[in-house]
Amino acid sequence: MTAVPDLRAVRSRMAEHPTIDLSRTNEATMRYTLLLAATLLAAQAVSAQTAREHVATGDSLHAAMDPAAALKHYEAALVADPKDYDALIKASRDAVDVGEFAGNKDTKTQMYRAGELYARRAVEVNPQGADGHFYLARALGRTAQSLGPRDRVKYAKDVRSHAMDALKIDPKHPGALHVMGMWNAEVMRLSGPTRWFAKNLLGGQIFGSANWDNATRYMEQAVAVEPNRISHHIDLAKIYLDTNNKARAREEFETVVRVPASDYNDRFYKADAEAQLKKL
Repeated sequence: MTAVPDLRAVRSRMAEHPTIDLSRTNEATMRYTLLLAATLLAAQAVSAQTAREHVATGDSLHAAMDPAAALKHYEAALVADPKDYDALIKASRDAVDVGEFAGNKDTKTQMYRAGELYARRAVEVNPQGADGHFYLARALGRTAQSLGPRDRVKYAKDVRSHAMDALKIDPKHPGALHVMGMWNAEVMRLSGPTRWFAKNLLGGQIFGSANWDNATRYMEQAVAVEPNRISHHIDLAKIYLDTNNKARAREEFETVVRVPASDYNDRFYKADAEAQLKKL
């Protein structure tokens, strides 16, 4: 990102330059004035390189399935405007995308943490924005999935809270519906003792509300709202497997293989679906 010129430094260098005597001639003074004006205009042009332009570039790179490069532009947008809600939620989205299949554990943790921080700022900037709450729930959920069962449950309350906040604002938000489907499924996947620990020692009575019916219902709603989003289908397929509905699971895995990729991580979901189909 181009830096804005320091006008005081420019003036100082010009005044000290041995070939320019600002006191001698009107011509020299005029040249100095014109150069100073040109420098000021250049500075204004650079500073006017708006957050919107950086976001637009980031959007193009995201569409080209290059979230790491897109993230750099969203972050540049936030340098220009730290309260740009659109840049914040997209920075969170792409940070988590980069982290999800990162081979290095430290990179994964770093990206999830960045995604969480950007989403928290988005919620601060616009508490009534459903996307901010969703991306915060998503980032927290991804962090939780990378932890052990006992540590995972510590995140569960916040994940559910922000997903529900998003659904209060937009009852058909596909991302929030997905998070709630996964929340129910992940709680049900915990061992009995771990769920008991969560309910009784962490004060998590909400864990008692989790069930497979809710997991299925929320994820099916996410699919209905966004039928071409591969991530919905892959996670719904796994919920069907967990509930011993192999026929429906096969249908969803086949959909994952058939639907064109539209997100960076879809290639990984497709490979997973193909592997799962071989087991069925």
